[in-house]
Amino acid sequence: MNKIVGIQFRNNGKAYDFDSGHFVLKKGDKVVVVTEEGPAIGCVSTEPLNRASEGPKRPLKKIFRLATEEELERYDRNCALEESVYKYCLGKIKLRSIPMCLVSVERRFDGSKIVVYFTADGRVDFRELVKDLVQEFRTRIEMRQIGIRHQAKMVGGLGTCGRALCCSSYLNSFAPITIKMAKEQNLSLNPTKISGMCGRLMCCLTYEHGYYEEIKKGLPKVGRKVMTIHGEARVIRQNVLKEALTVVLGSGDEIEIKARDILPHGPQEDPVKKKSRRE
Repeated sequence: MNKIVGIQFRNNGKAYDFDSGHFVLKKGDKVVVVTEEGPAIGCVSTEPLNRASEGPKRPLKKIFRLATEEELERYDRNCALEESVYKYCLGKIKLRSIPMCLVSVERRFDGSKIVVYFTADGRVDFRELVKDLVQEFRTRIEMRQIGIRHQAKMVGGLGTCGRALCCSSYLNSFAPITIKMAKEQNLSLNPTKISGMCGRLMCCLTYEHGYYEEIKKGLPKVGRKVMTIHGEARVIRQNVLKEALTVVLGSGDEIEIKARDILPHGPQEDPVKKKSRRE
């Protein structure tokens, strides 16, 4: 039975699943795989695992073969060249005062081209920079502008939770995130607390958003009058995770009750709001 192995193309980078095929691999082996960008050298970062007998059968690309000594030497030379291109490119950017932020440099394993990744606020005229790079390294240069979230994905780092960034460790795509998600989860709207390293809203705000939406459908809204075993009360806070409500009684006391303990025959609407709608 073919097994699944995780392959890393960069140190501490994201591990991608591949089918080991007929190869017997172990953690640390260097292999050649064929990606959408062409052939590449990767390192086996996980122990081979059997495919699950149940669940979706994902189509996985197969390991092409084990890397040879010559290919490993070429890979090392490519890494050294990437460092040289990065330093040279960074120097030229500063010299020409180009409004762009250099993120990373990658040379294709087959040597067909060098890709320079950068971020910028808008369109950038980098024609002179490309001329400098071509003249210095005598190869094809491709300039690729990426977003600030993709920059965090490529650079990596640690989040406020102390774990590796979600985008650089396992996320395959970026989901739309809005400030409404933070509001519905009763989180502080302080930008420093809900923003990631990229300066955008944290990706993890989407993880529990669906759960909050589903549970809130069965909870009375804040400001609504309900009937409890203690008498009529008004909802002032919701605790979605506990499925509980904080209510204020007619006496002015605040208590916390479970949503399931609300009596069904209590008032379902604020009379003041109801009257205003009739008018």
